[in-house]
Amino acid sequence: MSKENKQENENIIENDEQISEAEAEAEAVENEFDLLQNELNELKDKYARVHADFDNIKKRLEREKYTAVEYANEKFAKDMIPVLDSLQMALKSADADAEPEELIKKLKEGIELTLKQFTTALEKHGVTMVSHDEPFDPNIHNAVQSVDHPEVESGQIVETFQTGYKYKERPLREAMVVVAN
Repeated sequence: MSKENKQENENIIENDEQISEAEAEAEAVENEFDLLQNELNELKDKYARVHADFDNIKKRLEREKYTAVEYANEKFAKDMIPVLDSLQMALKSADADAEPEELIKKLKEGIELTLKQFTTALEKHGVTMVSHDEPFDPNIHNAVQSVDHPEVESGQIVETFQTGYKYKERPLREAMVVVAN
């Protein structure tokens, strides 16, 4: 074999080796690409699931919020039912055959108990009467009249025409009062 043929054979072998290396490298790149593509698909799927879960949770919380708002007064309403029962019993007792004086006494007693029951139910839910024993406060009192009063100092409440009520610290209705000059 001549030197040229030998050189040519070596060049062919060398080219074959380079081609084999290039093919191996291309195959490695293709395998890595496939792995990355699979990982990307898995992450897309995971993202879609998490996003769907988030949307479901968001919708559920929205429904729960609307339900909570819709039924927010349920406990209050349940506490008012016994007061209604007491008032209905008072009306029935008015039809009873009894002496007028005794009937009036029992009706008064029933109304007092019902009023106490009603006040207790309101207080249980944060509704309280505005105090009449404190100095005049324009945030919770409405002065409808002012008078000179020898026994009460200026700015104090002398008389209450209409009771005021607060829900926690917010006024629901101002008390209508007479204030000393």
